[in-house]
Amino acid sequence: MADQDRWDKIKARIEALTQLLLGSSIDPRDRHRQQKELSYLNSLFSKHQEINQIDTVIAQAQVEVEQADEEMRELYAEEVSSLENRKKALFSELDALMYPPDEMDTHSVYLEIRAGAGGKEAALFAADLAKMYTNYAMKRGWNVSLVDFHETDLKGYKEVTLSIEGKRVYGALKFESGTHRVQRVPETETAGRIHTSTATVAVFPIVSQQEEIAIDPQDLRIDVFRAGGAGGQHVNKTESAVRITHIPSGVVVSCQDERSQHKNKAKAMKVLQSRLVVAQREQEAAKRGAQRKEMVGSGMRAEKVRTYNYPQNRVSDHQVGLTLKKLDVVMTGELDEIIEALQTKEQEDRRKEPLYMP
Repeated sequence: MADQDRWDKIKARIEALTQLLLGSSIDPRDRHRQQKELSYLNSLFSKHQEINQIDTVIAQAQVEVEQADEEMRELYAEEVSSLENRKKALFSELDALMYPPDEMDTHSVYLEIRAGAGGKEAALFAADLAKMYTNYAMKRGWNVSLVDFHETDLKGYKEVTLSIEGKRVYGALKFESGTHRVQRVPETETAGRIHTSTATVAVFPIVSQQEEIAIDPQDLRIDVFRAGGAGGQHVNKTESAVRITHIPSGVVVSCQDERSQHKNKAKAMKVLQSRLVVAQREQEAAKRGAQRKEMVGSGMRAEKVRTYNYPQNRVSDHQVGLTLKKLDVVMTGELDEIIEALQTKEQEDRRKEPLYMP
């Protein structure tokens, strides 16, 4: 809870803005900004006052508990409990107002996994991660589809892009961005030695049409190629797959999930928009000198997100210092315990930031 000095300053700012807006000589653009700030501060202050009022009522009810007879004491105790629950809910609402979560948290995502160090074993690990995220998404009732993939002969993925659609997907999966490391005996290892391999994950919110940024068609190079992995049923004999290169940024995206070249191009453009919007937010955060906030900033380049140790059935998340001795369960998509710990840490980090101002 903020100290009294903060609330005195907020009250003084409300009074100053109110007087300012009563004047007629304000620039219309300034007026809109100041009206927005006043509305926000009023909502904060009214929530704060409501909490203070409940505190007063709780204190009165607690006196009644001490003075009442046994029959009435139980009723007053129930009232105190109900008021405490209401106060807790108000604190949560006030916290969300003062330190709001990322507006992108509600979005669906594109999740990219790329095999890193470790050759074919890294590609197999990338495929295991794709399966883990798919299972987690399905448990949450989200829809998962394949956007792009490049398979190896062992059915691993050199790279794979998933589209995961549902409520608050980005808010749950944005912490996955970075390097994931696996320690295990590869299927191709005959001497039984443990190898370390890596895969990198990047999570991009799927942006709405209103959030898209303008792209000059002349800045794009579009190539078409035959879809398919290492062979078999996925191979397409027509050039339906599409690769788009955004020349100014060097961002390259591709899509080969749809049978139609037109549909693949449309989907690839959506992926490109997501990547460019995230890059833009990252640049803005860097200009403000902001510290890491969600994936924007250093999150996409996290040195090490998680280690998966198969011989010890152990998974360790390095972002929150959490270790679980149930890797076998986690790999089936049971990620809730890890993701909830990451979300809790994010909330704590938000409270260390300056008070949000619209």
